[in-house]
Amino acid sequence: MIKFKHLFYTAILGTLLYSCGSDSNSAVDNFDHEAQAVIDNDSLVAFLKNNYYNAELDSVKVIDNGQTSLFDDNKLITKEVVESDINYKLYYYVNRVGSPSVDKGFPTVMDSVYAKYKGQRIKRKDSLTSDFDKGTTWFSLNQVVRGWTHAFIHFKGGDNVTDNGPINYENGGKGILFIPSGLGYRNSGSRDGAIKPNENLLFYIELWDLVQNTDDDQDGVPSIYEDTDGDGDPRNDDTDEDFIPNYADTDDDGDGVLTKNEDKNGDGNPANDFNDPNNPTIPDYLNRDIRIKY
Repeated sequence: MIKFKHLFYTAILGTLLYSCGSDSNSAVDNFDHEAQAVIDNDSLVAFLKNNYYNAELDSVKVIDNGQTSLFDDNKLITKEVVESDINYKLYYYVNRVGSPSVDKGFPTVMDSVYAKYKGQRIKRKDSLTSDFDKGTTWFSLNQVVRGWTHAFIHFKGGDNVTDNGPINYENGGKGILFIPSGLGYRNSGSRDGAIKPNENLLFYIELWDLVQNTDDDQDGVPSIYEDTDGDGDPRNDDTDEDFIPNYADTDDDGDGVLTKNEDKNGDGNPANDFNDPNNPTIPDYLNRDIRIKY
């Protein structure tokens, strides 16, 4: 029941958060994303060199008295990301990684997380807009802008300390994301117009909780493990070529038997059942020659 309710809210939020991002995938074909990535990085570096983290205000501020810039702050991490064959640099600032009493580890790029966030647009090297969005909610890391996907996996959730009041967590991960437009809303901007084309973004984030080994289609195989080609992105794996990626397909090989039922040993994990002597390395749920409902 908990998983079903969670997935219901995840699906709704995924639609809301990723609907704008989906616009970016329909961008003009001849747009030079590689050149834009260079422009974005130059702009982000200039911003990082002209601003610092003010711990007292818990906010990014323009340097006005020799403070250590974000660019030179050892809490700032630079991450190389490749998306659609384009090289991007994603920057994230770690206030704290997270130290929950019950450690669920770091989320994967396919996991569902519960987080608080606030977003601003980076206008110039010394200027941010007011908040264009903020909230606290569940969402799936495979259904949001890719800057979130690649950054949230470096933080941990916290401890639920709610006591007869509003939901409250402590000891969770906390940081700031600096996202190039190519890992945000690209050259299309957001559908509602709040984010313009090719705008770099800043997000303050707190990771509160996560669902380990999120299983989007509830077929017994965690979404992160439905990456049959091993490229780290389960979104592009579709064994039966029905245009539904495996992580969202309840019958991965299209043989008429649900994946969750191709579990001969009954351990709840279809990925470790191999019953075809002619194809001993292919699990039954990906093998159309095995059509027995166990």
